[in-house]
Amino acid sequence: MSEDGKKISIDPITRLEGHGKIEIFLDDEENVKNAYLQVPEYKGFEKFCEGRRAEDMPNITNRICGVCPEAHHLASTKALDDAYDVEPPEPAKKLREVFYNAYIFADHILHFYYLASPDFLVSVDAPREERNILGVIGEVGEEIGKKVIKQRGKGQKIVRMLAGKSVHPAFGVPGGVTKSFTSEEREELVEMTSDMVDFAEFTLDLFKDEVLSEYKDTIVEDRLETYSMGLIEDGKLSHTEGEVKVVDPKGDDFTSFNGVDYTDVIREHTEPYSYMKFPYLKEIGWKGFEEGKESGVYRVGTLGRINACDGMKTEKAQKEYEEMFDTLGYPVHSTLAYHWARLIEVLQAAEILQELAKDEDLESDNIRNEVGEPGSGVGIVEAARGTLIHDYELDEDGLVKNANLIVATNHNASVISMSVKDAAKKYIDGGNVQEGMLNSVERAFRAYDPCLACATHSAMGETPLKVNIYGPDGEKYGEVTQGLGDK
Repeated sequence: MSEDGKKISIDPITRLEGHGKIEIFLDDEENVKNAYLQVPEYKGFEKFCEGRRAEDMPNITNRICGVCPEAHHLASTKALDDAYDVEPPEPAKKLREVFYNAYIFADHILHFYYLASPDFLVSVDAPREERNILGVIGEVGEEIGKKVIKQRGKGQKIVRMLAGKSVHPAFGVPGGVTKSFTSEEREELVEMTSDMVDFAEFTLDLFKDEVLSEYKDTIVEDRLETYSMGLIEDGKLSHTEGEVKVVDPKGDDFTSFNGVDYTDVIREHTEPYSYMKFPYLKEIGWKGFEEGKESGVYRVGTLGRINACDGMKTEKAQKEYEEMFDTLGYPVHSTLAYHWARLIEVLQAAEILQELAKDEDLESDNIRNEVGEPGSGVGIVEAARGTLIHDYELDEDGLVKNANLIVATNHNASVISMSVKDAAKKYIDGGNVQEGMLNSVERAFRAYDPCLACATHSAMGETPLKVNIYGPDGEKYGEVTQGLGDK
C-alpha cells in the first residue's frame, strides 16, 4: 500500500534480456495514477574499460550482453577504425555485412517467435505455462516450430563461420576483419541462404494472417507520437553504414549526424528510481515523459529506423515497407507495429545475405588495412534494438582513457516508460486485477525488445547500494546497504 493508494508490482517482468520490474500506482478510486519501469541494475561498463588495450575492446564489450554481442562487437570495431583513422578494404566491409545481417536475421526471429508471439499467437490471457515458445508451437504446429529453429540456426551458424562462435564473437579488428570464407564455406553460405528469404516471407505472412488481422485495432490504438531515429545509407534503412537521421512526429526531416557529432544532438536525463538514463534531443530539451513535437523524446529500433528512412535496400523488403505505410499511414506511431517493422528487416537481411553469398570478394585475403596513430573515435551501428554508439578516447599507447556507450534501450527508455504507463491506464482495473491485464502491460514494453543488461550493466556482479530510511519528521531511522563491505 502506498501513501496515495494501492500499488501493483509486476516483478520480475519477463521475456526480455536483463532484470526489471513495473510499479503501478492507483489512486483512491483504484484508477491508475502512474506507472514506472524500474531497472535495478547498475551500468558500470565504461569505467571497467578504462586502461584496457584498444584492440581488446571489441572482445570486451561483446560481454555486455549474450543476446546482441555482435552489435557491441561491430560498434566497438568501427569506433577503433575511427580512432586509428583507417578504412577497411572492400572485402572486409562485405564480410562485416554478412556477419551483421546474419545476426539481425537470427536475433529478430528469436524475438518474434520466442519472446513476442506468445502475446499474440497464444494470447495474454492464456495460462503462464503456455505463454512461451512451446505454446507457440502448439498453435502453429510442430513442423513450423522445427522450421523456426532451423532457420534461426542458420543465422547463428553464419556468425560462427566467421567469428568462431555465435555468442561473444571474435571477428572485427581495427581496419578490417580476422577471417574470410573459404570457397567451400561460401558454397555452404549460398546453400544456406537459398531458403532464408522464403522463411522471412512466410513469417511476414504469418504475422499478417494471425496477428495483424486479429489485433489491428489494438495496434492502431496504442500510439505515441514522437521523433524517430535510425541509421540511413543513401536514404535506405541500414544497420552498419551511413548517417543517423532524425525525423519529427510528422515525418519531416529534423536533423542528421555522424560520429562524434552525436553529442551535439543527444543529451541524457536521469530519474531517481532507475539506473537507466533517458536520452533526449538537445535542441528540443527535456520536457518530461511527454509525446509530441514539443518534447525531446524519440524512438529508435525497428520502428524508429523504418520511419526515418526513405525505403529499404532490397526489392521484396521494399514492397513490404510500402504495404506497412499503406495500411497504417506515415509515419507509424503504433508501438505494436515494432513487430511488423522487425519482420520487414528480417526479409531485408535475408535478401542481402542471399546476394552477398554470390560475391567472390568474400574469399579475398585483402581483409585488413594498416592502422594509423591512436586518437579518438566513435562507432555507430543499428543493433537489433536500435542505435548503438561506442565512443572511445585512446592515449598515445593505444590504451582506453575514456569510454562512453549509449545503447538502444537507453534511447528508448522514455518511450518504454510512457508505453507502460499508457498500457496500465488502458488495461488495469484496480478493483479486479487479472493476470491477463498485467500481461497486456508487459506486451507494451516487449514490443521494443528491450535489453536491460545492455542499458544498465553491472560490472561488479553486485550493485553497490545504500538506502537511508527517514520518518515523516525527517529523522533518519536506519540504513540498508548492499555491496559496500562492512559499512
